[in-house]
Amino acid sequence: MSELQVRKVVAAYDGAPVVHGVTFTVPSGQLAAVLGPSGSGKSTLMRVIAGLHSPLEGAIVVGDRVLTGPRVEVPPERRRIGLVPQDAALFPHLDARANVAFGLPRAERAGSRPDELLTMVGLEGLGSRMPGELSGGQRHRVALARALAPQPDVILLDEPFSALDASLRAEVRAQVRQVLRRTRTTAVLVTHDQDEALSMADIVAVLDGGRLVQVGSPTEIYESPHSRWLAQFVGGAVVLPGTWTGGAVTCALGEVPATLGLGETAHAGDRVEVAVRSEHLVLERPDHASDGTVALVRNVAYFGHDAVVTLDLPGVQDPVEARVIGGSPVVPDTEVRVRVARPGIAFAAERPA
Repeated sequence: MSELQVRKVVAAYDGAPVVHGVTFTVPSGQLAAVLGPSGSGKSTLMRVIAGLHSPLEGAIVVGDRVLTGPRVEVPPERRRIGLVPQDAALFPHLDARANVAFGLPRAERAGSRPDELLTMVGLEGLGSRMPGELSGGQRHRVALARALAPQPDVILLDEPFSALDASLRAEVRAQVRQVLRRTRTTAVLVTHDQDEALSMADIVAVLDGGRLVQVGSPTEIYESPHSRWLAQFVGGAVVLPGTWTGGAVTCALGEVPATLGLGETAHAGDRVEVAVRSEHLVLERPDHASDGTVALVRNVAYFGHDAVVTLDLPGVQDPVEARVIGGSPVVPDTEVRVRVARPGIAFAAERPA
């Protein structure tokens, strides 16, 4: 087990920086998710950690070994870093056992470790299967076993579940996370999927435009986002303009209790924007005697475990969405009263361009 440190990394393609001074630490044995939209620099950062792309500045340190730094650039094959690529990338002419054994020194390939690793990832007895005879989830577990074979200090997972069917994705995620915990392997998951990052990671580092927006636990990222953008990107949030009254925001949802975002300051009467999670919007009968605002139901999308209700709020141009656990009794073209069950987060209002 080894701690991974990413220190002030700056990386570029054709002279144009795509990663800007990113710094975070992954404690030994933990899994960090590098989360961001397309073009955020997360794949470039992964390539820098793996030694496949040289940064302009910064350092990569694993344990007490500097892998990238001033006048230091350890080649990929000597970094003790395993890689699980997006498409699994198994050798099609080798069976599952031989694929796993390929990651071992030649003298150890005939030993018991390949079979032990296949058992560890839940593929006991499938060593003789060819890649074409395995399911997508099984191929990814073989790729994980191959990466773990030489006992690396760090494992990198490059969007490894994106090609899997939705029904299989959650199952394989859970299996991979269990294996990494069992082996206490330090790992970095690169993903654009917020559910994946929040459900798997101990630490989430969010990138946007090549810059680190926030790093913290999944709970911190979701419940205490440092910016309006992050509140909307991770989990989705309703963001409404309003007026700060000191501990609350007056907006289209009425008087909404709120805290100020990190580093934000506001005085009574200042224009702000309040972010409220969709699942914190409570829908009641329009004649219900409570705080809140009467809104028109535009659409109801039912997903079994929850329903998304699209609402037209008075004075708000764009529709907002409320997420209701289980089925929703409301129907389109009817009115409901909307109130907020938990405090929102207030940010300074964006100035017009």
